[in-house]
Amino acid sequence: MKATTGMALMLTVVAGLLVSCATAPSSRTERETLLAEAASAMKRMSAEDVGVVALVKRGYGYALFPTVTKGGLVVGGARGQGVLYEQGRHTGYCDLTQATVGLQAGAQTFSELLVFESKGALDRFKAGQLNFAADASAVVLKTGVATDISFIDGVAVVVSPIGGVMVEASIGGQQFSCQAS
Repeated sequence: MKATTGMALMLTVVAGLLVSCATAPSSRTERETLLAEAASAMKRMSAEDVGVVALVKRGYGYALFPTVTKGGLVVGGARGQGVLYEQGRHTGYCDLTQATVGLQAGAQTFSELLVFESKGALDRFKAGQLNFAADASAVVLKTGVATDISFIDGVAVVVSPIGGVMVEASIGGQQFSCQAS
């Protein structure tokens, strides 16, 4: 009974997150704001670790989610809007949704950078074929770590905490959607 209730709650959270997805901001002002937030987040992440610039240069393209908001109490979820870049040029917008279940409590915000090693990895992302499971490898940004990041299945993930407190031992996954600008 508890497992059924937990699964029903998780599916409700996931459905709510997916229904609320819009990918591209709806107005020109919102698009300009998201682009400015992405530029600011990249500047902050690069200042935290100069290896971020080298990592982005190694990749074919990247998606930057300047603010991802996450919360949970047993069942959790996260959502963020991002900007997609190919070979240094802005080419689209993307959404990140996440659902988790397990021991977790709290709320936090963070920036997430996905760097794509090749055009093939970027194309998988744009086609919605990139999902991260519970065992996804992400590196929390601290000085010097970006220099040693490896691509796993053509993608490197860097997370930069912004604020909040979250304690968790949970399983779940992230899903992405993308739209050309």
